[in-house]
Formats: sequence, structure tokens, C-alpha cells
Amino acid sequence: MDAVQPTPAPAGPSRVAQFREFLEAVRAELRKVSWPSREELVKATRMIVILSIVLGLVIGLLDWVLQKILVDGVAALVR
Repeated sequence: MDAVQPTPAPAGPSRVAQFREFLEAVRAELRKVSWPSREELVKATRMIVILSIVLGLVIGLLDWVLQKILVDGVAALVR
């Protein structure tokens, strides 16, 4: 039996050239992005912070209510 020799891969662009093409494509895509204005960014950040605080308070209140009902309430029933 004859040994089968693998065929060499066709010569293409080097890894450096591929990486350069990738970076050029990234730059082209970033030019297409519609970036928010400073005012829009501040408004969105403010809304996220307020929502986070409100959600934290709601979860904390719900935790406190459930603790009173399930922990203290069940303990009172057992006594």
C-alpha cells in the first residue's frame, strides 16, 4: 500500500493580514453605529439607577413581609 500524502492547504492571506482585515471591518461597522447624545445617555442612566433603587426596595419589602408571615407567623403557631 502506498502512503497517502496530505495535500497542502492552498496559500491564503497570512494571519496578520486576516487580523488587519478584521480590524478594518470592525472600524467600518463602528462608523455605522448611532451613538446616543450625552443628554440621552444621562437620561437613560438616571432611569436605570431609579429603577434599580425602586426594585431593591420592593424586593426588600417583600422579603420582610414574607419573613413576618412565614418565619414569625409559623413560630407563633407552634408555640
